[in-house]
Amino acid sequence: MTTMTSLPDPSAGSPPPAPEPPTRPEPGSGAPDPAARDQARWTALADLAEHVAGRAVDLLADGLTRNQLQIETKSSSTDMVSEMDKAAERLIVDELLAERPDDGILGEEGSERDPSSGVRWVIDPLDGTTNYLYRHPGFAVSIAAEEAGQAVAGIVIDIAAGDRFRAVLGGGATRNDRPIAVSSETDLSRALVATGFGYDANRRRSQAALLAQIVGEIRDIRRMGSAALDLCSVACGRVDAYYELGLAPWDFAAGALIAEEAGASVADLAGTRPSTASGMTAPLMVAGPPGLAAALRSLLLAAGAAPPPGPAGVLRAGDRPTP
Repeated sequence: MTTMTSLPDPSAGSPPPAPEPPTRPEPGSGAPDPAARDQARWTALADLAEHVAGRAVDLLADGLTRNQLQIETKSSSTDMVSEMDKAAERLIVDELLAERPDDGILGEEGSERDPSSGVRWVIDPLDGTTNYLYRHPGFAVSIAAEEAGQAVAGIVIDIAAGDRFRAVLGGGATRNDRPIAVSSETDLSRALVATGFGYDANRRRSQAALLAQIVGEIRDIRRMGSAALDLCSVACGRVDAYYELGLAPWDFAAGALIAEEAGASVADLAGTRPSTASGMTAPLMVAGPPGLAAALRSLLLAAGAAPPPGPAGVLRAGDRPTP
């Protein structure tokens, strides 16, 4: 487990007052619509996330030119973290807090603190580290801004492809500033489905066994190695659907919002949207156009992918899911 980075707590001292609930302006008052204020605030958060993510991309692209990087392991010998993961997270956290010092942070490499502003940033500084270390396409920077546990702005940048995926709650999703939408496929037998595998050997065996049960019922499988990019691939129709077990909040916070804003259903096997609010690992997540996602959930359940019997373990920043 990576040691949790200790950041200053902006809420030390007396707790901040509870925010006032939004009020709808009186007709003809000229007061701005609360929904419009929300959109403007969330758009500003997305703008900041996109700028900071771009700076992290530059740093990580520079790392690709180095002949040797310092590499450590976390939960298993296959769960790698490099000096570039850590450097990118430091850069992202420093720049976000320089602009918004009262915000909270939850980062994969250990950065964590509670907000006093009502906004928390959920950060994966390098999703797809193994791909990055092998110079294999499929690695990204992922940053989401949350309010009350709901992602309201999300940015994922595919470093190798140069694609910038972006969404604001209620505002749709884009790739390189062009609107995107999920696939129109409705037949599971014609669906191209993405998935991922865990770091623990026993978990991978069980995931492979589940895959063997369903692969004959779909068009084909893709395994790309980045949950954030898998969700963005659903969002732009590059794959029809996606499923994976045990994702951490930083794995899906931005990508799930982008997929949903592009028209996808993102839910567990019980049809519940995964939440990052508790810091828990997510149960098996399914994403895709609503009808197709429902059919995939049914197929997975029939193949033995039962929902977990109880809540998943609490995941702290820097930890990885365990079986």
